[in-house]
Amino acid sequence: MNLTQYVDQLRQELAVAAEAGGDEARALAERLTAPLESAARLTLLNALSAAADEITSDLAPGSVDLRLRGLDPEFVVTLPPAAEAFDAQAEYEALMAAQPAPAPPPPAAASDAADDGATARINLRLPANVKARVEEAASRDGLSVNAWLVRAVSGALDQPAGRPAVRREFGRPGNGFTGWVR
Repeated sequence: MNLTQYVDQLRQELAVAAEAGGDEARALAERLTAPLESAARLTLLNALSAAADEITSDLAPGSVDLRLRGLDPEFVVTLPPAAEAFDAQAEYEALMAAQPAPAPPPPAAASDAADDGATARINLRLPANVKARVEEAASRDGLSVNAWLVRAVSGALDQPAGRPAVRREFGRPGNGFTGWVR
């Protein structure tokens, strides 16, 4: 990025402002522009560095660095690793292929899906032990992980405030009923 055009523009603006002050002001402006050039460059570099820091905080885990090569700054952008997203997609597809056909969703989830018809994709990061428990629960219920999570989230959202859904087992050990209760 060439800062010379910005420094020259500042020099021209100073000359225009000095025109209003007469010959003495114009002469003073001409004497000050050379020493002010390095101060203007440093100020511009500080502003660009602060902007790079702000962008980096929004881009995390990627980053934006400002490097100085000679008199010209250069932005270096490091994007978040794409391999992680690809591996997650491959893992998801493998998991979906290994799952049995999903059972029909409960009526509450079916009515929610029918209301809108659209789906949205999100990335959900779970601790490994929670992910394993979700996979076990989905397998036990004969659902895909996605269908199980949709059912769990829908059930949690349908609960009155302060009353979470709880999975309960009823009956004698070995002859019990399981399901979701409110």
